[in-house]
Amino acid sequence: VQLQASGGGLVQAGGSLRLSCAASGRTFSSVGWFRWAPGKEREFVAIMTWRGDRKRYGDSVKGRFTISRDSLNNTIYLRMNSLKPEDTAVYYCAASGTWYSGIGEADFDSWGQGTLVTVSS
Repeated sequence: VQLQASGGGLVQAGGSLRLSCAASGRTFSSVGWFRWAPGKEREFVAIMTWRGDRKRYGDSVKGRFTISRDSLNNTIYLRMNSLKPEDTAVYYCAASGTWYSGIGEADFDSWGQGTLVTVSS
């Protein structure tokens, strides 16, 4: 299983970025994005079923971030709009062989390397 994240960078507050995660190796039931900022615990950002029919977002990103998937290229995206300095973190994509309504970080067993997003004020 390989998950290759990309798309991070430096952006001003209010700006946008799109993260990508190329997935290969096996089929998944769900995919997601998590982030880890210095001094904080890893935080759930967005999760979706591989089919794309169910999505869930963390409270801090609802209405600003969108998770999506390109089934042809097996790529997962995270579109981030209206970015804030507190969104600064290393973002990780992850995949799981399961999906249920209460799915959480512990259910994700495949992780990509992180991509750094820095939002300047």
